Amino acid sequence: MLDVIVAAAVEQPPLATPPTTLAIGNCYIVGASPTGAWSGHAQQVAAFTSGGWRFVAPRDGLNVFVRSSGEVAVYSTGSWEIGTLRGSQVELGGDQVVGPRSAAIANPSGGSTADTEARAAIGQILTAMRGHGLIAM
Repeated sequence: MLDVIVAAAVEQPPLATPPTTLAIGNCYIVGASPTGAWSGHAQQVAAFTSGGWRFVAPRDGLNVFVRSSGEVAVYSTGSWEIGTLRGSQVELGGDQVVGPRSAAIANPSGGSTADTEARAAIGQILTAMRGHGLIAM
């Protein structure tokens, strides 16, 4: 049970019904409206052991790795959030590569010599950065 609390890896996103094909050690996130052996254990982590199902009631901040998608699921304020990472910056090799969102940048316009190709390329770059949430709209 310590593995489930400290370093859980669940097989797939939340399920309402226990799977029929099981192996000892398999873990699952129980869905919001569980049935069968999982009834009464909504949102909990279910671990299949040699003694049957064991359940861990999550607390805010519990993290589990979802094997089927390679994503992380985090329990927060009563539900599981899957695939969303939260933080203030991303560093690679000690260098910050993404930090807080910057202010909006206006598309280029005007100037003494209008270069439509450059303006279009810069506009596409800004659109991509906005789409990725790196700068505000």
